[in-house]
Amino acid sequence: MLKLKLHWQILIALALAVVAGIMSMEGVFFDHVDPKKIGPALDVKLLGFSFLEAYKFVGDIFLNALKMIVVPLIAASIITSIASMKETKGLGRLGLKTILFYLVTSSIAIIIGLAMVNLVKPGLIDGKPADQVLGISKSEAAKLPDAVKQKMLKADGTKRDVSEIRDAIVNMVPQNIVQAASNNGKLLAVIVFCILFAVFMSRIKEQYRDAQLNFWQGLFEIMMAMTHFIMKFAPIGVFGLVAAVVAGVEPGKIAGMFSIILAFFLTTLGALAIHAFIVIPLILKFVARVSPVLHFKAMRDALLTAFSTSSSAATLPITIECVEKNAGVSKRTASFVLPLGATVNMDGTALYECVAVMFLAQVIGFDISFGQQVMVVILALLTSIGVAGVPSASLFAIIIIAESINPAILGIIAIIYFVDRPLDMLRTSVNVLSDSAAAVTIARSEGEDQILIK
Repeated sequence: MLKLKLHWQILIALALAVVAGIMSMEGVFFDHVDPKKIGPALDVKLLGFSFLEAYKFVGDIFLNALKMIVVPLIAASIITSIASMKETKGLGRLGLKTILFYLVTSSIAIIIGLAMVNLVKPGLIDGKPADQVLGISKSEAAKLPDAVKQKMLKADGTKRDVSEIRDAIVNMVPQNIVQAASNNGKLLAVIVFCILFAVFMSRIKEQYRDAQLNFWQGLFEIMMAMTHFIMKFAPIGVFGLVAAVVAGVEPGKIAGMFSIILAFFLTTLGALAIHAFIVIPLILKFVARVSPVLHFKAMRDALLTAFSTSSSAATLPITIECVEKNAGVSKRTASFVLPLGATVNMDGTALYECVAVMFLAQVIGFDISFGQQVMVVILALLTSIGVAGVPSASLFAIIIIAESINPAILGIIAIIYFVDRPLDMLRTSVNVLSDSAAAVTIARSEGEDQILIK
């Protein structure tokens, strides 16, 4: 029996969701609906069954399943990634250079994405939030809870600016880590705690460190198994989420919805292109002092593999081969920098997360303050590290960032699924390109002169 790959299943589910959503609209399929009623198919029923609510039911279950495993997955992933570096002398000079390079390039990528989305504003139509123009119906489960709304108000009823940079920094240090883990708005504190935990775990006696590492590695394997299990139902969950969004759009405004999706795609594509064809070549030219053109030629096979597989991990063997044989990097440097990069260096992914969250906030008309944008940058950087090896990693990261900024954003997260697959292929290629640039740059800093220069 022919078994379709997951991404093809999701693409088919997307197509079916669009058809089902349109068919569920008023007057499109159900002739008995009152033609005088205006608006999306909120109450269209067949045999007493509400299709829109059914779509939301399926989509919310899938979304909740993803959110269920976020905290343990993030904790296990970050702790095992950092703590295991001790075994490869990752805290030495080479490790510090690698981590510094990855932090700098990822931060630059995120800032490029933030600048592009603020400049283009793909979530607005004629200067207005897209949901006001299109009448998009948001999931009830994802709307901003009353308790959260109250926290955003001062005693006099005026809006409180909970997004000041000071508050964001203070919230990074939780009074109670267990309470922070149960609070979706304090996941940044959990990430910071996990980083500190891993760093100090790597410094304790070997017998205790190994026991801890085995425990967290086992937890990571369990969470990965659960993730793969949940992702098997991704086509069904995506169908429900997307069908609910399409059915919730007012009749006659479908074209408008696809126009903002196209704007989001082009904005992300432009930001990725700037990072891949301007920033990385400048680093290669002036920091590594090698020819960017020769580097692109040397990495051609790895970039094509990354584009086709959408997986930095799956591309790793080819990346190592291209860097060693074509670019001339030593095995010592390549074998350390590239595996670490496939785990923690996600320039394209971090950029995409930032653009996606900002875009969704624009769609619902949520004005993200400067302090919150700083938090988006920090969370995009940290989550791109924490969930890098997870299938559909960006989806997990977007959930984390959205819930820290405004849970209502998740109500329309489905609209980015339409272009997630091609953007996934593109951002993975950018991830691999950045990994290879790191290997070359660090090798040159270590005095390796055999690397292609001209």
